[in-house]
Amino acid sequence: MSTTIIGFPRLGEFRELKFTTEKYFRKEISEEELLAAAKDLRAKHWNIVKEKGITEIPSNDFSHYDNFLDAAFLFNVVPASVQNLDLSDLERYFALGRGYQGEKGDVRALPMKKWFNTNYHYIVPKFEKDTQVKLAGHKIFDEFQEAKELGLNTRPVLVGPFTFLQLSDFEEGVKAEDFVDSLVAAYQEVFAKLAELGATRIQLDEAALVKDLTAEEKALFLNLYNKLLADKKGLEVLLQTYFGDVRDVYADLVNLPVDAIGLDFVEGKKTLELVKAGFPADKTLYAGIVNGKNIWRNNYEKSLAVLEQIPAENIVLTSSCSLLHVPFTTANEEFEPAILNHFAFAVEKLDEIRDLDAIRNGQGEAALAANKELFATERVGENAELRARIAGLTDADYTRLPAFAEREAIQEEAFKLPALPTTTIGSFPQTKEVRAKRLAYRKGELSQEEYDAFLAETIDEWIKWQEDIDFDVLVHGEFERNDMVEYFGQNLSGYLFSKNGWVQSYGMRGVKPPIIWGDVTRLNPITVKWSSYAQSRTNKPVKGMLTGPVTILNWSFPREDISIKDSTLQIALAIKDEVLDLEAAGVKIIQIDEAALREKLPLRRSDWYEDYLDWAIPAFRLVHSTVAPDTQIHTHMCYSEFTDIIPAIDNMDADVISFEASRSNLEILDELKAKNFQTEVGPGVYDIHSPRVPNEGEIDNTIEAILAKVPSKKVWINPDCGLKTRGIPETKESLIRLVEAAKAAREKL
Repeated sequence: MSTTIIGFPRLGEFRELKFTTEKYFRKEISEEELLAAAKDLRAKHWNIVKEKGITEIPSNDFSHYDNFLDAAFLFNVVPASVQNLDLSDLERYFALGRGYQGEKGDVRALPMKKWFNTNYHYIVPKFEKDTQVKLAGHKIFDEFQEAKELGLNTRPVLVGPFTFLQLSDFEEGVKAEDFVDSLVAAYQEVFAKLAELGATRIQLDEAALVKDLTAEEKALFLNLYNKLLADKKGLEVLLQTYFGDVRDVYADLVNLPVDAIGLDFVEGKKTLELVKAGFPADKTLYAGIVNGKNIWRNNYEKSLAVLEQIPAENIVLTSSCSLLHVPFTTANEEFEPAILNHFAFAVEKLDEIRDLDAIRNGQGEAALAANKELFATERVGENAELRARIAGLTDADYTRLPAFAEREAIQEEAFKLPALPTTTIGSFPQTKEVRAKRLAYRKGELSQEEYDAFLAETIDEWIKWQEDIDFDVLVHGEFERNDMVEYFGQNLSGYLFSKNGWVQSYGMRGVKPPIIWGDVTRLNPITVKWSSYAQSRTNKPVKGMLTGPVTILNWSFPREDISIKDSTLQIALAIKDEVLDLEAAGVKIIQIDEAALREKLPLRRSDWYEDYLDWAIPAFRLVHSTVAPDTQIHTHMCYSEFTDIIPAIDNMDADVISFEASRSNLEILDELKAKNFQTEVGPGVYDIHSPRVPNEGEIDNTIEAILAKVPSKKVWINPDCGLKTRGIPETKESLIRLVEAAKAAREKL
């Protein structure tokens, strides 16, 4: 057999790409220096994969920002307004990824959405009436050539045409079918150019095939591939899927004239069943057997048992998805061996794929024996008291009284907020000084008293600033927090924290998910100290800021020895205790963020409720069910598609929900109106993931559009998300415009 992976992390072992790119954004290095550094990083990564014995190495899995955005530039799906800017190709590329504001123009960033059921976010291109699809880029060819110069004949990776169309936006009046012929011609031109350069195989990623497909979508897929495969220009085509199974199109898929098919045997519920029913002898099966999304060691015996049932004659072992979704290597961690031996990050997953291949070929006895020994030992014990607490929960524990309408009236009288109340999502900019003080405190270079004095001074400054510009509901800024999940995990039992376990979230932004090692309980109050301090400094309400149980679970690496439902309920009880302590300390508005609610939503609708929503939504209600009627519960969600789960979101029974809306052109508001959404809403009025400051009148227009669809008494005015990653000048300027726009809208009311 052969071995490969679907893709490899690109930020670098120590996030080198992030830091180099940020230097470029700050104009500290040139474009040429950035491109040279990226080239060196690609070479390093290819060599790591090669040295681990992986026989087929992918290329073009690297990106300066996002692979989907790369495909848009490759095929000229770029607005003419951006193409015509007097900027370099790279500057135009970054303009669509993160926005651009300067003397040469003003570009709003394209929308950003979750990449299937992961915490990665992709940039959403838009096909317009005047879009001329054609081969316009050269990145895929350049990187193949780079690898070739290193002696590597790689397999170029590209988003498949079906997924590209399925996940893109379309201007009103145009549809995916309008671009089939031009897109096929462009892909075939890519095939021809790669063959010319010496490539033998191309990987087309078609993850959209694992979702529920309508008859029209299946027809689009078959139309694209029947035309595309009519002339492969001499290349072998690997059609790669991941994140689930392809039950809707398996029969069609195996009859297409592709040379290889990649299937996910980790998340694909029916993948083994489908393959056992028959797999063509003339095709190679790329078997995704090593989990590309979690960090636990592969159980070789279980994987081998699956592989033994596969009837395919030609099998290539691979990861279940790109290794983009796990950290780089455990070599840079400081866990004791008894813990570290249970983890496999990207580099270690290369070893696992190679080991499984060797065992299948009768050469990996030592690796199999060591793996058996690892899984034969008990890893963690059980918290009997916690398990009993969960077992004792009843329906009443998930139900808040009185009902929403009565609470809404009580809270209106209690808070006496103006129409269109203004607030932010929680965090303010984490400056170099804030990060330096936190690091010094963690290293013991700053005493508790000195650190507390710094935090108090910083909170005072921002509370006063919010009062000065006349915000209605204030926040303390979260300066004591490194990350919205890690900060909570550090105060919960059962959590472990890596030193360098960074995973790409969007653009150059990385997150460091904590690891759920054992049963989770709250060790001590987590947020009460600084939330209550901030409230003591003002007469205006200050929101207590918490991360919700579903998001803490989804943004952690979860256990695999118990269900994610059980893990989430453990976390929910811990956060419930925190909510009640905040309320007792006089904090009467509490925001429980569920930014990642949708992240583990099954990709198939038939699995939504039983496998996820039927316990995830109650877990949120469990957290706030016993607060007083005049305590207002907020929640926040960002950068995902919510229109199809609006009833479930309303069923969370929060009092106010804020969510990303600016990059999606407020599309969710139509669905809120159609579903008679009862919860008060704060659709984000400007995009915080871009350094761009909203123009004069821009937020005013957004508020006007919101009020055309949502009753004014239900509307809050806030940014899209937290402001931790933004600079202070752009943050203050943007928020001043937000408050001014809200006041102007109030006057019109």
